[in-house]
Amino acid sequence: MSTSEHVALATELAALVERRVTDPLEILLGEAGPVAPVRERLRIEAEVWAAQLLGPDERLAVRTSARLIAALFPGDDPDAPFDPPDEWWGTAFGRATARRAGFPGRAAVSFATAGAMLGITRQGVHDLVKRAKLDRHPDGGVSTDSIRERLNHPQERHAVRQGHH
Repeated sequence: MSTSEHVALATELAALVERRVTDPLEILLGEAGPVAPVRERLRIEAEVWAAQLLGPDERLAVRTSARLIAALFPGDDPDAPFDPPDEWWGTAFGRATARRAGFPGRAAVSFATAGAMLGITRQGVHDLVKRAKLDRHPDGGVSTDSIRERLNHPQERHAVRQGHH
């Protein structure tokens, strides 16, 4: 984890929590409500969450990502899965989630979403699938496990695949 990654992620998480949690709480409780201590605590927690998302403990990173997604992106329909717009994967939180948890709740995504997760074009994803550097999912689209693997070990996967040709 680089310092700049941590700072960008912590800053983004703090702003997201501010918009989605503390601002609405302040609207509901009014300015006289006890929101200031909550706001400060959540800024501190954003630093911790960033460290957990970028740290060495993969299970903790996945749990942290799941907790944040559940709290910050609740859906009105309990049966509807988390489905952010493709642009979300370009955010610091989206990139950390893609690396650590893949796409929560999905085994496969479209080529366009895979491109957004990888930061490349849809055509780039087609090329990677064609060259067996990403796995096509049997039900269509691209396997989220292969996307996560490529994000975490792009050179290893390339070397392994080359050895089979």
